[in-house]
Amino acid sequence: MPTSELTFRTALDADVPGLVDLIESAYRGDTSRGGWTTEADLLEGQRTDPAGVTAVVRNETGRLLIAERDGVLIACCQLEHRGDHAYFGMFAVRPELQGGGLGKVIIAEAERTAQDIWGAREMRMTVIRQRTELIAWYERRGYRRTGECTPFPYGDERFGIPQRPDLEFELLVKPLG
Repeated sequence: MPTSELTFRTALDADVPGLVDLIESAYRGDTSRGGWTTEADLLEGQRTDPAGVTAVVRNETGRLLIAERDGVLIACCQLEHRGDHAYFGMFAVRPELQGGGLGKVIIAEAERTAQDIWGAREMRMTVIRQRTELIAWYERRGYRRTGECTPFPYGDERFGIPQRPDLEFELLVKPLG
């Protein structure tokens, strides 16, 4: 892993095109297969779009946290304040940098930010239930499966084109502090 310092900041409107490219590269298509977080076998089509990312960037109850190295966007995650907890989503690391420990640093910064900014006592996220390797990674970071599932939005291609009929999201939670 490069030794230059990782910096964090809140995304701005000007970051949206780069963020869309980053998120798409981490989850969809052949490029995503360069990392281990790909959803390409479960979903085709887009993961997000400029309108979706812009909505997160402009959300007054949240922020899109960017990680940069030498001024280059290498990772991001969504944080949204929801009362006593924060929601974590839209997590993406450049595929060629995955597997080197960067994700652990990003999620730790996200948890610290949620505690420091909002006093969040818990972090919550939803993960496609069939992504067992990814869920296991989150479990190693202290998240626990709740068994609480919600259906995938079939028929809404803004979230991708499912390649199987049984996709659903499972809620994962972690106490903070």
